[in-house]
Amino acid sequence: MKPDETRAKLGRGRDAVRQHNLSTVLGLVHQLGPISRSKLGQLTGLNRSTISILVEELTNLGTVYEGVASAREGLGRPSIQVSASDDVVAISIHPELEYLVVAAVSLAGNVLHEERVNYPAGTNVQSIVKEIGRLLGRVRSALKPGARVAGIGVAVPGQIRFGDGVVRLAPHLGWVEVPLATMIQQETGLPVYLDNDASVGCSAERIFGAAKNFKDVIYLWGGSGIGGGVVTNGVQLRGATGYGCELGHVRISDFDGPDYSGLAGTLESLVRREDLISALGLGNVSDEALELALLGNRTPSVVEVASRQIDALGRALGNYVNIFNPEVIVLGGFLRSLYFYDQERLLQGLTNGSLSASREAVIVRTAELGSSGVLLGSAELVFERLLANPVGFETVIA
Repeated sequence: MKPDETRAKLGRGRDAVRQHNLSTVLGLVHQLGPISRSKLGQLTGLNRSTISILVEELTNLGTVYEGVASAREGLGRPSIQVSASDDVVAISIHPELEYLVVAAVSLAGNVLHEERVNYPAGTNVQSIVKEIGRLLGRVRSALKPGARVAGIGVAVPGQIRFGDGVVRLAPHLGWVEVPLATMIQQETGLPVYLDNDASVGCSAERIFGAAKNFKDVIYLWGGSGIGGGVVTNGVQLRGATGYGCELGHVRISDFDGPDYSGLAGTLESLVRREDLISALGLGNVSDEALELALLGNRTPSVVEVASRQIDALGRALGNYVNIFNPEVIVLGGFLRSLYFYDQERLLQGLTNGSLSASREAVIVRTAELGSSGVLLGSAELVFERLLANPVGFETVIA
């Protein structure tokens, strides 16, 4: 090999290492929050001067900044912390059966501004996309001057084809083979990334919430239907074509009533948010309002509906424990309400349906992030691409 070719090859190799190190450092700052340079060095194995160069480059890119820690630990001078920037944002979008949420989420993990609109069930996708454009304008105008948008992440209650952002099936919304990513990109002019709402919720709870520091996780999200996510040895399972871990559609009963996808006897067919709302005499309410109303009502009719759903949920969890042998189970959305309504009954149902060796070390928790979990998870669809290429990833001024 000629000397010039050798130098070029070495240059490319050094640049690849630099890009990898930038990505690693930015990822740690993003996931762990404010962190010192010395801690970054411990976690990466890089020396002090290399960490300094990387932090300075990321600062120049506008993705991190340094400041004095808000609380001093121990004696001596206050430590300088590296923090992710609130000036780099992703737009999170969550269309549901009767409402739409559009929010700005910063690289620091903060929901900076949120807009929500209700609409009748069955509203067509074209109208919803127009609403997305309108709400996006309001969100962008609420951001402070100089904020930069990295893209749009969308969480859909349905099956998503990753390659082109097509919604294969979203039964609650009545969508079949909808090219949603293309439609939103045409409406907004921003890059768009789609995923299932339960999958992004699982990702968020794993990074920031109740499943943090666990490698084997089952996550169940209760919205208009029930979705799930499974993490095994630190890797979120997706299946051969990306449609795996549809835990709500697992058959657990001989009940012949169908779920939203037409399958009978599934968890989703037996544990239904609208049945709780009907029993409580409520309308279109948030999960927080539903939980408050349910926990304050012990009338026989409500107890009967809630107990039936808790028994079905416990039976399903027992099956999942036998199959996946998780460390932790996280319940999100309206499933939190069932957990708090009769925790003992739910855990007994889980125990009755699972093998003792698989069950003995399992922790059951409720989601910590609430409704923000889906928004944070949607933002991660954008940020994971920024983290992979901090130098070359393009953003636009809000």
